[in-house]
Amino acid sequence: MRVERIIPVELTQKQAEEYAREAAEQAVSKRATRIKYLGGGSFGRAVKVQFEDGESIVVKFLRAGGMLEKEVHDLRLLKTNCTVKMPSVIFSRKKDEVIPADCYGMELIEGKPMIYDSALYFASKKKRRAIAEKIVEGLHSLHECESDKFGDTLNPDCDDWLDYYRPFAKSVLEKAQELADSGELDKRIVEVMLSAWKKFDIIFEEKVQKACLIHGDLNVVNIMVDKAHELNGFIDPLNSCYADREYDLFQFYNLTGKRFSLGEVYAEKYGVSKRFYDKMAFYGLFNEVFCYIKSGVLVDFIMRPLVKNMQKRLKGL
Repeated sequence: MRVERIIPVELTQKQAEEYAREAAEQAVSKRATRIKYLGGGSFGRAVKVQFEDGESIVVKFLRAGGMLEKEVHDLRLLKTNCTVKMPSVIFSRKKDEVIPADCYGMELIEGKPMIYDSALYFASKKKRRAIAEKIVEGLHSLHECESDKFGDTLNPDCDDWLDYYRPFAKSVLEKAQELADSGELDKRIVEVMLSAWKKFDIIFEEKVQKACLIHGDLNVVNIMVDKAHELNGFIDPLNSCYADREYDLFQFYNLTGKRFSLGEVYAEKYGVSKRFYDKMAFYGLFNEVFCYIKSGVLVDFIMRPLVKNMQKRLKGL
């Protein structure tokens, strides 16, 4: 994974809607009758397209170059290996003079992101435990897909997990130092990162034995639930790779994931390493700084607790 600032393609909501209609109608040879903008993050825009026969798909635009091949590949790979529903890829299209951003069309997963289901958030402990079990079972089905090598799904080439992860984490730290020196990033964040880096060999002392397929971004935003507050699918994998399966779990502690004890349920059902919580702190902080480096957007309500958690874990090392 390249650790660098990405300048995204400019794409307004109106443009995304217009381009989605164009791409979808050309790809499936049907007339679109309704277009609905679904939203997006730093480098993506998602649009729902409904056709005259009632069928709907989602068109996702990638505002950064070089993402199309991997996203399409990973979505197909994860769908094949996951027991929880994931969207099928319908078409992909590279940018051209008509549409200035790469995009692909995929199956619509009905429902809404788990983070927006307030009824589920305030449901009984039994109900929350039940859906947590289904989520971790689905994620673990991905982890049962293994490779002989660690690394990117397109070309895993490392014999050891740390051969892949250590250089990446070091690059994140070095870039964060540059940004702190220039005044772009709070130096207190980098100080905590430096303290964590000094404990790297302790935090990761237990060798990762298996290279497991991971989703890469399975948090409560990318877990879909239906009107009955039941699990309905996983969406939007990001930076999927063959990795330490625990590298997939720090997202369970972000946003409202703690309410459902997702990490603890996974640990109870499948076991975790002895430094699990130290690793969760390290993975979480370095990933969030990586996201900041790429996008230039610092989400304080996510970053702040990650910094505090890393500080807390460091006191015990």
